Formats: sequence, C-alpha cells, structure tokens
Amino acid sequence: MSTPIRKKTPGNTEWFIHDRFGMFIHFGLYALPARHEWIKKRELISEEKYQVYFDHFNPDLMDAREWAKKAKAAGMKYAVLTTKHHEGFCLFDSEYTDYKSTNTPCGRDLVREYVDAFRAEGLKIGFYYSLIDWHHPDFPIDRQHPRQFDENAPELDRGRDVRKYAAYMRNQVTELLTKYGKIDILWFDFSYPPMENPPAWMQHGGGKGKDEWEAEKMIERIRSLAPDIILNDRIQIPQDLITPEQNNAAPTLVDEETGELLTWETCQTFSGSWGYYRDETSWKTPKMLIDMLVRTVAAGGNLIMNVGPTARGNFDSRANASLQAYADWMKFNSRSIYGCDKADPEIKAPDGVYLTQSADGKRLYIHLLDYPHQKLKICGLNDRIEYAQLLADGSEVMWQESELFDATGKSHGKSLRFLLPGAVFHMTDPVLEIFLKS
Repeated sequence: MSTPIRKKTPGNTEWFIHDRFGMFIHFGLYALPARHEWIKKRELISEEKYQVYFDHFNPDLMDAREWAKKAKAAGMKYAVLTTKHHEGFCLFDSEYTDYKSTNTPCGRDLVREYVDAFRAEGLKIGFYYSLIDWHHPDFPIDRQHPRQFDENAPELDRGRDVRKYAAYMRNQVTELLTKYGKIDILWFDFSYPPMENPPAWMQHGGGKGKDEWEAEKMIERIRSLAPDIILNDRIQIPQDLITPEQNNAAPTLVDEETGELLTWETCQTFSGSWGYYRDETSWKTPKMLIDMLVRTVAAGGNLIMNVGPTARGNFDSRANASLQAYADWMKFNSRSIYGCDKADPEIKAPDGVYLTQSADGKRLYIHLLDYPHQKLKICGLNDRIEYAQLLADGSEVMWQESELFDATGKSHGKSLRFLLPGAVFHMTDPVLEIFLKS
C-alpha cells in the first residue's frame, strides 16, 4: 500500500487523524425553549423576551463526569463543547461579559466542569466558539441576526463597531486558551457572504468574514498561545481542518493544486437539530449512525457526532440510546476505525461494502453495510492475503480465488471470494479483518 501524502498544516493533526471519532456538545439557553438552537432567530425573539431563559437557566442534573464516561464508552476520543453559541451566552466565567452561566441560577463555570471531567477520562479537549453573537452590543445587525426585520433595526444598529466586537472575541479566546490547561481543538462557527441587495443601513452588506472577524489577528493570537492546536476553516482562513456539515456523502477531500489529502471532519447530529429539541422525531436509527461512521473513515475523514443536553443538563433517553448503539458496535469493531484510513485504491469492493485500512497497511477491514449472501468478491487482494476473520468474534473466514465477470460475460481478472456465514450475522455492519502479507 502506498501511503497517501497528507497536506501539512500549522497545528498537530496526527492524533486527530488516528482517533477519528469525537463528541460535539451543543448546550446553551436554547435548551430551555427546546425548539432548536436557532430559536432566537427563527422566532425573531427580542433580547427582553429571551431574557427569561437566562433567568431560569439551572442545569441541576448536569454531571460532566457522566457525559465524559458516556463519550468514552461510545468510542469517542475527543470532544468539543459550545463555550458560546450564536445567542452570545457563555458557559464560562468570562471577565468580558455578564452574559454567562455564573450569573444565572446555575452559578457554575460549566466549561471548567467539562474540561476537568473529559480530561480525567483521557479524552482530548475541544472548544466551539461562535463568531456570531446576537447579544453583544457591538455585533452589527446582519442577515443572520434576529432583529434584522425590526422596524427599529437601523436605530438599533447605529454605532455598532465590529472592530470592538473582534477585540472582544480575541479577549475571550485568550481566556479559553489560558484558564483551562492545554486545549486541543478550537472550532469557530461561522462566516457568510453579503446579501445581494442589503438595506442601506446594514453594515458590511449584511455578511461577515475574515475581515470583519480580524481573522489574521485572531489566528496570530491563538498560535502564540497554543501553537499545536487544531483550528477549523470557518473563520475564512484555511488552517488545519475542513468541516463539512451534515454531509452524509462523506467526501474525499484533496488539495486541487497538489493532490495532497486534506484533514477533514464531518459534523453530524443524532436528529435534525444541534441543541435539545424536545418534540423532534427525525432521530437516526442505530444502523444509520454506524453507517455514517464507517463511510466517513472509509473516505479518510473524522466524524464528530453531536449531543444536545436537556435544560436540566442530562442526556435524554434518545441520545443515550444512540450513544449505546456506538458503544455496542465499537466494543468489537473499534480497531477498524482507530488508526485507519482510506484503503489502497487498487482494492475494489462491491456496492454496500466499505473498506478501511490500518496506517501501516498490514490490515484491511471490510465493512458489510449491506450483508451479502454467503459469497463476497473483492478485487485487488490476490496473493496478498494471509488470514481472514470476522472481527466481532475472531472466527475464521475462508476464501478462494475466483474470476470476476461483468454482466456481458467479460472477464475483469481474478478476485477473492470470501465465504460468509449463511445466516445474517447478528451485529449491525459486521466487519471482516484481513491480515495482509508483508
């Protein structure tokens, strides 16, 4: 197997590429209305009316140690918590705002609790930080803002200075990178272009990007404090990580100029929203969740799967069931994920079968997302295989050489035919582990 060349980035992504699987946690005031994390914009809620959620924020059942144990049991190796989402509410005790968890009935620095708990379980620590802030008085009203349609919007926007807001963000990011020990990932969210025909009063054409965020200054500050940290791409200056969102196709991303592999992570949800949504019914099945992880790693990417805690700070039964689905599968099949990448391109599998391969090339993993009937043909393995087994139980799988014909009867060369159990194997997405000759 020829080792693919991966594009070098400023931060240290070596551990990240090995670990492959993480937990996203979206938590904030929006857990109280429980109708989507964008509720403030969706329902055009004013600051005055949104204040009720601040006044009643008290996640008394939150136990970050329990969160961490569930993440670890599910096979997740790192986590990213929303320290501040678009609503502007901070889960940490920032000296630059009063809009924070320590000033609510909760009275706790929830970022501190998260860091301590997840670090104790050996998980890498990540912070999400929203570039958008619907609460900050210097954040100009734009196409994403809840007050954009307010008849008083021009007056409300007058005097807002995005440069002051950018300085505020740098100050808060400095706090996050200096008060909680080593931070492994910083996940910004997000930039967006100007409107085609913005109102005359709306600054920056109603959009915001690297210039408004003063991204170069931000990155310089971050790298001075944490040179090896992994930064994503949403501040509009490429760094370490590309983050396709809710992309089930699991794309293979390469640098168009050099052909080098890019480091990427798809962020996904158990259901259709990121924050806790009480009445949502679009929850993915266990098979959909496991398929998503397999397809992502088979394409050379990472998966970060989101949990939205309830207003009381616990994971609800649906989230727990989804995490348990990963725990049950990863207990037996994790070595087909950790330290694995795209398989040698010469090895070909039929539709519904996905391949991952260990970084040293010595083991190939055949993921049976669609379980075939007794016989499975794989091309490109002739004279390369030493031993084969079902990964879940270590039972031997026999194989024999075969010739591969297409529908017209034309031969496409030799293949290996694996003889599988006749009955459906009682595990979602069973895996064959193939030991290859040195």
